[in-house]
Amino acid sequence: MQYTLKKSLGQHFLRDENICKKIVTALQQSMTDATVNQLLEVGPGGGALTKYLLQLADVDFKAVELDAEKVTFLENEYPALKEKIIHRSFLEIAAPFDNSFIVVGNFPYNISSQILFKVLEWKQQVPVCIGMFQKEVAQRVASAPGSKVYGIISILVQAFYRVEYLFDVHPNCFNPPPKVMSGVIKLVRRQEVPAMQSEKKFFLLVKTAFNQRRKTLRNAVRGMFDEATLQDEIFNKRAEQLSVQDFAALTFRMK
Repeated sequence: MQYTLKKSLGQHFLRDENICKKIVTALQQSMTDATVNQLLEVGPGGGALTKYLLQLADVDFKAVELDAEKVTFLENEYPALKEKIIHRSFLEIAAPFDNSFIVVGNFPYNISSQILFKVLEWKQQVPVCIGMFQKEVAQRVASAPGSKVYGIISILVQAFYRVEYLFDVHPNCFNPPPKVMSGVIKLVRRQEVPAMQSEKKFFLLVKTAFNQRRKTLRNAVRGMFDEATLQDEIFNKRAEQLSVQDFAALTFRMK
């Protein structure tokens, strides 16, 4: 049985066996380290990665796939997947397990940032996430303060996870080849999160600061602090010069 590729869903299917094996090796190590045996694959598509994940011993596996045609294909190709596929958008589902689980996938590039925000919503249950992204997005998530690509998603993810850039993936590893390089990153939940007044204030401060990233922090977030606080030297900096810890500490001084 064949399937068609749907551009509207950002589908580029992995076909390079070596890349699949490298992802699975990184995943196995993480599952051992985190002592977690529940696994969710996002966007299994044609099943390139899925067939390896199904071979993992003692793993409670589920996959979430929006495309009905792929669900039918996967269930025919891999009978073990019956009852294990959630036929919905990943962005709309509730956590598929009651306990901790690991998220893995060749993520659809058109919703990759939203996938990361969903993982952040589930952070109490997701100790590890290993995903393939457009290289530019992967680099942004992993980037350090001062970098040109350092931004909102870098800080919000790094506040709660340590991010490791694992390896590049060439367009030729996919069918059809995307027009961009890809990259695989690993998120490992932090044991200690920087102290912040509240996550809500932290998210609001970071987003407001980067909305006008060319301005000094003082001008970008003026309405959130009183005038005396705004005289602090840190407000002479631009948003991309501040670390996760800087932003977290500033939440305690917000109005």
